[in-house]
Amino acid sequence: MASDPDQGFREEVRAWLAENFPAELANQPLSLSALEAPEPPAPAEAAWKKAMGDKGWGVPTWPAAYGGGGLTRDQSRIVSEEMARIGAWNPIGGMGVMMFGPTMLEYGSEAQKQEHIPPIARGEVRWCQGYSEPGAGSDLASLQTFAEDQGDHYLVNGQKTWTSGGQWADKCFALVRTDKTRKHEGISFLLIDMDSPGVEVKPIAMISGMSPFCETFFTEVKVPKTNRIGAEGEGWTIGKRLLQHERSSLSGGGAASRLFGGKPLAQLAREYRETDGEGRIADAELRQEIIRHDMLSRNFALTLRRAALEAKGNQGPSAATSIMKNVGAKLTQDRAEISLEIMGMRGLGWEGEGFAEAELETTRGWLWGKAVSIYGGSSEIQNNVIAKRILGMRDHQ
Repeated sequence: MASDPDQGFREEVRAWLAENFPAELANQPLSLSALEAPEPPAPAEAAWKKAMGDKGWGVPTWPAAYGGGGLTRDQSRIVSEEMARIGAWNPIGGMGVMMFGPTMLEYGSEAQKQEHIPPIARGEVRWCQGYSEPGAGSDLASLQTFAEDQGDHYLVNGQKTWTSGGQWADKCFALVRTDKTRKHEGISFLLIDMDSPGVEVKPIAMISGMSPFCETFFTEVKVPKTNRIGAEGEGWTIGKRLLQHERSSLSGGGAASRLFGGKPLAQLAREYRETDGEGRIADAELRQEIIRHDMLSRNFALTLRRAALEAKGNQGPSAATSIMKNVGAKLTQDRAEISLEIMGMRGLGWEGEGFAEAELETTRGWLWGKAVSIYGGSSEIQNNVIAKRILGMRDHQ
């Protein structure tokens, strides 16, 4: 039998995890409260986060020179497999990891990479995204937040909306207009400190009861030109690339997979529904619905893995991420709907006694999941990307 060429590295990973991962943290689900106000981590969580940050395995394929793990894709896969085997989870994430970091690695100067990437790799800085505006959502290039050239800095005035986590973020990566005479070519990519004078954040209450999104107002906010990524006017190109990284992260799982990817639906159904003499779910229609969803989810997971294996070098995500994002969003929402169907009246609790915490989280998770097909680019926008950039279709006047 041929030996596994990666066995040595796998054993190294197992040994490191055995030494550094606190057993009491195994298989912890991500509750909706974790998506709300960030709580100070417990000692075990803080120690785990520091260990992963020091090792660089929170961002395993990022260059070691900037605090990443410097691993190959195959090595990164092994780390993920070994973490899953013991119920370990990655404590380092957020928009810095999902979107901004990969974009900075492509477009940032060496000085900018040295300044911003290591804190992201250690999970020390929270980033938020300044893209959408009240009059520029689907047509993002119509944004009007303006950055006026003041020599060595810009003065930024305008408004952004749906700023996820803006009230807790340290920094914001934003698309702003630096030229009012040109649409796409007049946009630049700026980094804004959220504690700068003139930045005001107002949380937006959601139907789920949470307020993770915000309105963000900029009034005469001073931003050094050293905080501009790329040349002036290159923001649209950089911003589109960042969206591809975002869609890749969302389709690959992200928060949604941890939120809804806990207890298998079949197990949940056996807890809330009757079973027959053979231990099967008695409701044949529900049984088929669960089987169908499980098959689609497994197919999706295999497709994601195949896409990752077929990726060449460090070219990063392509327009195909729009397909993955749409499918992932649909599966996430379908799972929430099936969960409520399984739980019946127990899945409709909002607050108060009489409901388990997991039941209340399911209800709120179902409502929260309605946003999955909107944020990161709505499903309709993804369909346009698929039609134009993958299928080669063009608008007809």
